[in-house]
Amino acid sequence: MSQVNFEAMSDAELRLYFLENRQDRAACQAYLDRFSQRPKSIIASPSDPDFDAKIQAAIRQKLESSPSSQPANNTVDRTE
Repeated sequence: MSQVNFEAMSDAELRLYFLENRQDRAACQAYLDRFSQRPKSIIASPSDPDFDAKIQAAIRQKLESSPSSQPANNTVDRTE
């Protein structure tokens, strides 16, 4: 069995490889390592008065920037 070079794979290739080879612990570790090393951004703190609006805006932005995302017609009704 040949050694797989996870470093040479793009994020999409590594994700696909991992999904197709879930028993491969090295692939799982490479996938987790790659994404844990990315910088984290703080959208809002729980005490922020605009917390809900900022979270919803971040989700919308992520969905719009994702090339594989389908347009979502789901809205959250906050009138309950």
